[in-house]
Amino acid sequence: MIRKVWPLVVAAVSLGIDAYVLAGVLPQIAESLATTVGGIGLGVTAFTGAYAVAGTTLSKRAGARSTKAGLLISLGVFNVANLITALSPNLGVFLGSRVLAGAGAGVLTALATAAAASLVSSDQRGRAMALVTFGLSTGTVAGVPIGMLIGEQIGWRWTMGLVVAVGVVSMAALAFRGGSMPPIPNEPGSGAAVLKSPQVAFGVALAFVFGVTSLGLYTYMLPMAEDRGLGAWGFALIWVWGIGGVAGSMFIGRPIDAFGTNRLLPILAAALLASFVVITFLPQPAAWLIAVLVWGATGWASVPTVQVALTSTRPAATTSIVAFQMAAMYLGSAVGSALGTALLGSGTTAGSLPMWAAGAQILAVVLAIAVGVLGRKAVRASAAVDSR
Repeated sequence: MIRKVWPLVVAAVSLGIDAYVLAGVLPQIAESLATTVGGIGLGVTAFTGAYAVAGTTLSKRAGARSTKAGLLISLGVFNVANLITALSPNLGVFLGSRVLAGAGAGVLTALATAAAASLVSSDQRGRAMALVTFGLSTGTVAGVPIGMLIGEQIGWRWTMGLVVAVGVVSMAALAFRGGSMPPIPNEPGSGAAVLKSPQVAFGVALAFVFGVTSLGLYTYMLPMAEDRGLGAWGFALIWVWGIGGVAGSMFIGRPIDAFGTNRLLPILAAALLASFVVITFLPQPAAWLIAVLVWGATGWASVPTVQVALTSTRPAATTSIVAFQMAAMYLGSAVGSALGTALLGSGTTAGSLPMWAAGAQILAVVLAIAVGVLGRKAVRASAAVDSR
């Protein structure tokens, strides 16, 4: 059954590329559209904002009648929006297309993750959801550098062409190789109702903090390395972080299914904290390489771990919970990047940023423990209901 998830993984690859690829070609886009880098940077904000709003408000409704139709429509919107981005004649059209792309991506992420979970038995839930995250991490790690290279060699419009091409391939895989898909169960009421659960509220907050620390700090990998005398290792560190991310998201599924999330979440949060501490106090290349590998692995492995932790006792709310969790993560990434810029602007050195991330990560450890405690209570409550 796990093989049926792979068309969804391919779709996630295109999402992973699109979420970050523009950051590497902002100057080229600004020059092409006769505007400023700051103006084009609003496209990243527009994408993230639309991702959060659409994912949390539309994803439940989009898959209500047909899972496959909802996936194909959201993926189609995403592809068309990226094509418009590639052909944008001016800033207005560019920003509008990024809003549309973010909306499609927000809905697609939630539906793809919920669909993956519904395609397998409960004992494979962790592996299925981790595979979607594997697609996201692979798109970010491999697609973004390739997209930047394409942008430098033949232009940023062809970079967006790469995103469209992968999106079209994923749409074809889903349409012709995805087979039939079971309906995604939905709890009655609005999607926001899931936040009334203390565990879900804490889990969404945890996803936000992970976004701030892990993805937000990643933005400053090169200046951090330069400031600590490791400038020559900068690109090696980026690739090591990516390798860790791909490995973490690929291999975390089986431990989730075997050991459960209540134990794993605090371990992942603590390991990420430890990696920031190492980077803060040890400037040796070997220490940084190991710490950055752990950073990438634990940061990405936390995504499906949080998803399974929050949805295992509420499978009918998977779409809404994942929508809020992923929106929180991407918003956290944007906030983390903005906070880093603010700290650097106030005189903080780039090499000190990991210390600030470590401080925030302490909160993540506390939240991870709380999610685990609340998860155990939810399991006991569910077992008590089933025994009646």
